[in-house]
Amino acid sequence: MQLQGPTQTGAAPFLAATNPAPFGATRSFVANAPLETALPIAGNAQNASIFHLMGQVSPYFPNPDGFGVQEMPLPPGASIGQVHVLHRHGSRYPTSGSGVSKFGVALASQVKAGTAGNFTGALSFLNSWSYKLGSEILVPVGRQELFDSGVLHYYDYGHLYNTSTKIIARTTTQDRMLKSAEYFMAGFFGLEWTNNATLELIIEQQNFNNSLAGYFQCNNSNAPVNAGGNNASTVWENIYLQNATKRLQALSPNFKLNVSDVYNMQTLCPYETVAFGYSAFCDLFTYEEWQDFEYSVDLSFAGNNYFQSPTGRAVGIGYVEEILARLQHHVLTTTGTQANLTLDGNERTFPLNQTLYFDFSHDTNMAAILTAFGLTQFASVLPSSGPPSPNRSLIVSHLQPFGARVDIEIISAPQPVAANRTAASTNCYTQGPVTSYIHFIINQRTLPLGASFPACGNRTDGWCELNTFLQVQNGSLAAAQYDYSCNGKYPAVPYGSLTNGVPQPKSG
Repeated sequence: MQLQGPTQTGAAPFLAATNPAPFGATRSFVANAPLETALPIAGNAQNASIFHLMGQVSPYFPNPDGFGVQEMPLPPGASIGQVHVLHRHGSRYPTSGSGVSKFGVALASQVKAGTAGNFTGALSFLNSWSYKLGSEILVPVGRQELFDSGVLHYYDYGHLYNTSTKIIARTTTQDRMLKSAEYFMAGFFGLEWTNNATLELIIEQQNFNNSLAGYFQCNNSNAPVNAGGNNASTVWENIYLQNATKRLQALSPNFKLNVSDVYNMQTLCPYETVAFGYSAFCDLFTYEEWQDFEYSVDLSFAGNNYFQSPTGRAVGIGYVEEILARLQHHVLTTTGTQANLTLDGNERTFPLNQTLYFDFSHDTNMAAILTAFGLTQFASVLPSSGPPSPNRSLIVSHLQPFGARVDIEIISAPQPVAANRTAASTNCYTQGPVTSYIHFIINQRTLPLGASFPACGNRTDGWCELNTFLQVQNGSLAAAQYDYSCNGKYPAVPYGSLTNGVPQPKSG
């Protein structure tokens, strides 16, 4: 059994020779760092980065806008006692057999055979272009993303590590998952990280329970009943790419392009950039078309992985079950989910006494975990016909870019912390006993738990009292309807019909 998945590498980059920067006589030179991102994009009046608009294939960047609350320092006397880090792998090559890889191979084959004709203008680079991407494994900047994150997390939480202990960290057997965990550990602990941590590899294959890849044991998540996001995204692609398809077709008179082809061209931009440092596909599209690309990804995730998906909660519930078990200091003795009871029922493989927990997962699984927690601030239905609202909460570029991370801090305060404190508050406490809090941070910005759980209150720091949070989560397992969502027989419904991450109620 090949547990690591596809491991085909791509061509080595040669950016020193292929980088066309600076772009025109009026453009100042900006050094690549390491990717070439200083591209002239039509309509980009604010000189913003299109690489922050690429959904789940955006190279990592901290959430630029936050989630509606200001970041707050710890009040004097309060302390972080534990952190649970859920981390996505770094930038990688495309999935084997994906639309973008199939299109790239087919286009390159026709270019090589001379049957694609002569491309002109902005597409003239295709006359000598070939498809050089590998499959699924990390690219160099993906390694850097995880190493840098390890360094960052050490600065944030290194004090929590007990140097007399060796912690358990968890990842899966897939090659990019293992390598991501290893690079993170090297950043956090140094190259001798194996003295400090043991990596627990959970098999990522069909018929193996694994909360870090929960879709494998959720059959309906990979079935037509869960295609609402794909359908919604296709509707939007056929709207926003009409002009681009006509524009690019005029430059390729002998090669017939449809909207799907043009969408794959747009998707080649981020994949080639993280693999080779630069892609000529990027500036084929306007800034508005990149904003619309981002929205196409948001639609896909909303309908396939978040609250408009019938399996949204179920795919992520196993990990929620594990977090709640850790917080309540017990192993799992029973489970009706994809949590691995063999591992989670043993303190040697599911330790309860760590102050640092590191778990490595995938973008869609992390989206489902947020859904399974019941974070309904991401539940609003996004219209498939657009236009994208700049005020929407669900922006996948901000939630699940390559190298995304969710840090869950457990905080102890000597007294209750005032709900409406400010960063400048000198008296942050109210009367009462020692109180514990939970603090969610997604891509370095606080997620206000009160926005989803009224019982947590409208706190300016976004925290929630830990006991309140646990009470709210008491119903999360039942709310996920795991067996019915994953294995039940129910009809596919139009995108937008579902709003709670579970199927419609059984009739009769």
